[in-house]
Amino acid sequence: MTYVLNGLLPGTAAVFAEIQARPVIGSLVELAEWDAFCAANQWHGGAALHVDTGMNRLGISADEAAALAPRIRAENHGITLLMSHLVCAEQPGHPLNERQMQLFREVRLLYRGIPGSLANSSGIFLGSGAHCDMVRPGAALFGVNPTPGHKNPMRPVIGLQARVVHVRTVPKGETIGYSATWTAKHATRVAVVAAGYADGYPRAASATDAAPGADAIVAGTRCPLAGRISMDLLAIDITALSDHTVRRGDLVTLIGGEIGVDDLAAAAGTIGYEVLTNLGQRYHRVYQQG
Repeated sequence: MTYVLNGLLPGTAAVFAEIQARPVIGSLVELAEWDAFCAANQWHGGAALHVDTGMNRLGISADEAAALAPRIRAENHGITLLMSHLVCAEQPGHPLNERQMQLFREVRLLYRGIPGSLANSSGIFLGSGAHCDMVRPGAALFGVNPTPGHKNPMRPVIGLQARVVHVRTVPKGETIGYSATWTAKHATRVAVVAAGYADGYPRAASATDAAPGADAIVAGTRCPLAGRISMDLLAIDITALSDHTVRRGDLVTLIGGEIGVDDLAAAAGTIGYEVLTNLGQRYHRVYQQG
């Protein structure tokens, strides 16, 4: 059974029934609309009830959950899952984790018999106190590290490659890319690759004279980017490679091997989640079974 996050938009209840999905109810207004639809259509497909334990984003308050509990039990609202969401799960020592787990335990006592779910990817590694009946791994399934600061326990499953469209030598003192932010300190051989921010490769991972950017793997060697990433192109400094090692049409690795999703995210000053969700539709996708 599929639960759909982020609430019930007005007038969409029938769609959930049509596709056999369960909404995650996040307010009393949503619950009233869902109840009305279910009563009018004799629908018994179930729904989740989201309780806010500290995120202050979606979900009914703990007080509202307590007030609702007798009605939920007595009137059979069809709630099949009670859930909440951790705020700081990637920081194991943060006091909000224990506070949220304790509050969720207290709310669950009022909803005996209904399964509970609290832990996201990072929450799974907080221990059994966060596990409840169902966990919700997300980015970790794609290889993003759910335990920042420690070795990634997950196996990487995402790779990203793009083709070299041009190889050139840039003289010492010349610049590469928009705004002339990167200057060749010596004669520099550059591979220009057909990928850019229109493909979801982060512009913030650009290299400048002041700070290095991301790396790519070219002919088995890790090489630094050179200059600003543009919409469709990026440049890689391949001076460390022997002449004629790289040719037009060769594939380079932008994510994969020793460059994980989190490595690219760190170079761009963001998180692996954003890198993954930004990867665009212009890539040819190849799905492989494990």
